Amino acid sequence: MWLWDKLIGKPLASYESEGQKIGIWSGLPILGLDGLSSAAYGPEAALAILLPLGGLGLNYISPIMGIIIAVLAIVYFSYRQTISAYPNGGGSYTVARENLGDNAGLLAASALMLDYILNVAVGISAGVGALVSAIPLLLPYTLPLCLVVLTIVTLINLRGVRDTGLAFAAPTYLFVGTLLIAITIGLFKTLINGGHPEAVISPPPLQTPTIAMAGLWLLLRAFASGCTAMTGVEAVSNAVGAFAPPAIPNAKRTLTAIVAILAILLAGVAYLAQAYHIGAMDETQNGYQTILSQLVAAVAGRGVFYYITLSSIIVVLALSANTSFADFPRLARLLANDHYLPQSFSLRGRRLVYTMGILFLAAVAGLLLIVFRGITDALIPLFAVGAFLAFTMSQAGMVVHWHRDGGKHATTSLMINGVGAIATGTAVIIMLIAKFADGAWITILIIPSLLLLFKIIKHYYDDVGRQIRSTHGLDLAHVGPPIAVVPIDWWNVLNESALRFALQLTSDVVAVHVMVDEEHCADLQRSWSQNVIQPIQASHLPEPKLAILPSPYRLFQKPFLEYVLKLEKENPNRIVAVVVPELVQTHWYQYLLHNQRAAALKEILLRKGNRRIVVINLPWYLDA
Repeated sequence: MWLWDKLIGKPLASYESEGQKIGIWSGLPILGLDGLSSAAYGPEAALAILLPLGGLGLNYISPIMGIIIAVLAIVYFSYRQTISAYPNGGGSYTVARENLGDNAGLLAASALMLDYILNVAVGISAGVGALVSAIPLLLPYTLPLCLVVLTIVTLINLRGVRDTGLAFAAPTYLFVGTLLIAITIGLFKTLINGGHPEAVISPPPLQTPTIAMAGLWLLLRAFASGCTAMTGVEAVSNAVGAFAPPAIPNAKRTLTAIVAILAILLAGVAYLAQAYHIGAMDETQNGYQTILSQLVAAVAGRGVFYYITLSSIIVVLALSANTSFADFPRLARLLANDHYLPQSFSLRGRRLVYTMGILFLAAVAGLLLIVFRGITDALIPLFAVGAFLAFTMSQAGMVVHWHRDGGKHATTSLMINGVGAIATGTAVIIMLIAKFADGAWITILIIPSLLLLFKIIKHYYDDVGRQIRSTHGLDLAHVGPPIAVVPIDWWNVLNESALRFALQLTSDVVAVHVMVDEEHCADLQRSWSQNVIQPIQASHLPEPKLAILPSPYRLFQKPFLEYVLKLEKENPNRIVAVVVPELVQTHWYQYLLHNQRAAALKEILLRKGNRRIVVINLPWYLDA
């Protein structure tokens, strides 16, 4: 417990939740890491698709990033509308479900959950990829490094929202500051050199083109991969309720800061990549360098500034998974409250976070990293489709919201969300077509599977609710003493305690002995006469019965269960209460020295019994 307190922190009381609220400066690292860090792998993902063009591919990166930034601006204005309309948190699930129906909401939730899981895997693998780029000797240890980072991020998030913000603030602002400085220096050198700056350290030469010109299909694939730079934008609208008052203005300002910084970084990286002739490299090959590693080296050389910048990039990429850790548990809580996920997802843990959501996300992301060996390029084709599908469902839901509810600026808001829905919906179609063969087909299978899973869980909870719902008052029929059954092996204080308790419940008590040894059974019968019957007769109390069950194959549970079921059938108007005495071990090593027969008996009685068979556990503590 002491170690757990050190790792996770001491428990927080419910009334301390207000102290866990976030402001703009803490909201940026908590909710903006995913979006901001995507500046490191979004342009690179697009350039990786353009590799067959060699140096010619650089001519297309700025227009592609320009289109992506335009879509980003549309999504930004759309989500400002959403924040105003849903001050308690207007994620895609909530907006789509309230305005388009349950199925649309579940579709949005499925897409968003997939995006959050992939974001963790992609962010961490990209961070480790940047580390390997700076220290090539670490390439063989890519996967173990990914899993270590995942463990660290999980533990930080289990500590609570406030601690997470404090932990991530410094690397986030260092990342933004150093990258903006690098871009500013690069732009200045480009300007004074007429658009042709001289690199301090020249990037590796671009590969020889294998095709002479870019076709529409190649450009669509590059756009689809570059769209990964927009994931995480929805995080703020999901978490409006996490902001300190005034929540709506704080959420809008945080969203504005995230989008503005991201747009500047994307535009700067794309422009300087073209100016310095920087292209993507094969991540699996020795000598691999990320786009940003090449860019900072070309602008400022490999001095102190380079290593500070690369260090901040590595840390922020690795920590970018935090956006998913902030939002996935909140989404899971909403689904659990609506009975589409297990109820454990709706419970706050010791640090006022939704612990089950955090642990589940970490487990699934870890499995993905293991399957894909921590390689970013292998995960990118699966990425962003879910995010843009969630964007589309949210914007379409807001169109219906403004059309139905109206308001002073309803027409303008409807147009903004309508344009957003069209833009992101078009992007989804492009991504599905362009990335289909590369792995996007998997998302087409996963999302319907999640929908089916949600429906199954909902059906189960509805069925449970139907069975336990009571439409009448207290039923007093057949309210009488039960038949008490006590398993007995040999006379000891456990059985004495169980019999005494059973006699307090009812005058109809049966002690059941499963006979596996005739001599042992005879000893029990003598003890029964002396230690039970004689005191009972002296006190003029009803005598308990002793039932002997033969067991030629030395089985205990089967004949005992059959006896209890038979007793229940022979007494259709009475409850059969099985009093199970259990030895409670107060030290862990004692558990290994006992057969745990009581636990096994309780389990089979609960599993094979029915509503008229009640199991009463009577503990006896060792060393008490």
